[in-house]
Amino acid sequence: MTRGNQREKAREKNLKKQQQQKKNNKNSVMLKLCVKNKLLLLLKKQLLESRYKFILYLIP
Repeated sequence: MTRGNQREKAREKNLKKQQQQKKNNKNSVMLKLCVKNKLLLLLKKQLLESRYKFILYLIP
């Protein structure tokens, strides 16, 4: 294998790795947002059922 071929294969490997990392990062951000929204909904529900309803105005 020539050096040119090695470089090309390494370049392709690096590009695939970068694309996978970008995809994983996007999925991670989406998961964090979903968890955050779910927790906010649970908190709102618990507050509505409790006597501390006045705190609801603090939660967006």
